[in-house]
Amino acid sequence: MDARARDNKHTAEGLREPCSTQEPCSTQGPSSTQDARGAAAAGPGSGPGRLGRNVSVLAGATLASRVLGYARDLVVAFTLGASPLADAFFVAFRLPNLLRRLFGEGALTMAFVPVFCAARRERGEAAAFAMARAAGFWLLVVLGAACALAVLFPEPLVLLVAPGFAKDPALLARAAAMARICFPYALCICGVALCMGVLNSMGRFLAPALAPVVLNLCLIAGALGAWRAGYDVALALCWSVLAAGVLQWVLQQPFLRAAGFSWRGPWRPADRHAREAGRLLLPTLAGAAAFQTAVLLGTVMASLLERGAVAHLYYADRLVQLPLGVFAVAVGTAALPDLSALAAAGRTDGFLRTVDQALGLALFLNLPAAAGLAALAGPIVALLFERGAFGAADATATAQALAAFAAGLPALAATRPLAAAFYARRRVRPPVVAAVASLAIFAACGALLMGPLGHVGIALAVSASAWANALCLARALRRELGPWFRAGGRVAAMAGLSLAVGAAALWSLRWGPGAAVGCIPLWALLYLGAAHALGLREARDALAALRRTR
Repeated sequence: MDARARDNKHTAEGLREPCSTQEPCSTQGPSSTQDARGAAAAGPGSGPGRLGRNVSVLAGATLASRVLGYARDLVVAFTLGASPLADAFFVAFRLPNLLRRLFGEGALTMAFVPVFCAARRERGEAAAFAMARAAGFWLLVVLGAACALAVLFPEPLVLLVAPGFAKDPALLARAAAMARICFPYALCICGVALCMGVLNSMGRFLAPALAPVVLNLCLIAGALGAWRAGYDVALALCWSVLAAGVLQWVLQQPFLRAAGFSWRGPWRPADRHAREAGRLLLPTLAGAAAFQTAVLLGTVMASLLERGAVAHLYYADRLVQLPLGVFAVAVGTAALPDLSALAAAGRTDGFLRTVDQALGLALFLNLPAAAGLAALAGPIVALLFERGAFGAADATATAQALAAFAAGLPALAATRPLAAAFYARRRVRPPVVAAVASLAIFAACGALLMGPLGHVGIALAVSASAWANALCLARALRRELGPWFRAGGRVAAMAGLSLAVGAAALWSLRWGPGAAVGCIPLWALLYLGAAHALGLREARDALAALRRTR
């Protein structure tokens, strides 16, 4: 029996468990004649036609969040500066932010959504909702205990993140007091991630995507309000973080009720599906931890180089995260519920088509972004950052790092839908293995390149590890499901058009840096028009999504 046949058997039989005697369970899956309808029959919000619309909703909300995040950074810098109080706040906020990145940004959703979709298909909506309540209970118990320990003993956690604070007892005490206020934010935001899993599984994406907007607005309002009133800005920011966490959770509740979900209802602590989600969460967290280890390792490497290397990499990464967060993360998030529903239904052909479509859409949006960032790295960095203490030399160094990061942007974009394909099938080992392997490649390439190339070598190491991660995932998917990638010709056309965009952007520099940056929307429209003229499906999906969201 070949790999694809084995997977068909596993998907059709292994994902279907005995029905409860108390709850209805449909054992009648979609017939093969339904394949023409795509993913629409597999679950709410699924289907090729809706993927582009869901991506556009997520991308729009993420773009608003990133713009507000940039405004937040400006406001915090204006009101707090680079004082010791600023250091104390950033350290205190980094502690719950680490849990947010490990749990809230993907790991919890990746583990929860596939099991929720399977429970909903196998045993009905009531069983899926009971599973969500059980997951909420365990989230409250585990993270509640972690928050209680952090509130009672914040000093060791602060020293773990900032050991240098041990030299200044007053600063350590201030950071510990701030950490007591900020840390419960982790419980709130991980609760938001659980709400996001329920809503996304039911085809609802707007409310979870708007949650980061609430955080940025709260921090901006808190900083400006405290500064104008003459209060302690750093302390006001800490309380703003906690208030934002509560408001983000509250924001989800009307949308959950509209979807038919309530936290009140039957559930069992030993719920079978909740236990399965917990088992999936542990290796998923291992993959997220590998990524965070790479971030930390990159900071350590940069700290060994010339002064300013850490800052140059930080600012360049902030810029490359804009297209990555707006487009790639949106595609992966929107595709996961569709893929999970298709996997639960045993519809391998529709599953592979959705993977192909999600990957094509991610590359369609990020290939021209990579070309544009590489071509206009200098003018973009100068326009956004070159003022005050950030001089021309800093702008040049940051632009070099940005160009090196841009080389890996398509691979970073491809990783999101590819990883979602494995998590949808509740196969967590391949993405974890790929993440650990890419971490090893990053460490090796960074050690080799940081000597001759400095901070640019570290950025190139990030790009190399991203390509290794994406290729490992693509190969593992082929090994498990057989040939699946059908977008080769379309991707080649996208790459050619993206190179043309990069060349046009370089050519526009003769008009001056400001004019070149101002022409970015023009090149984007020309790229979209040329792709549509060539008949690329991704261009049609993007245009249809824009028309539906006007």
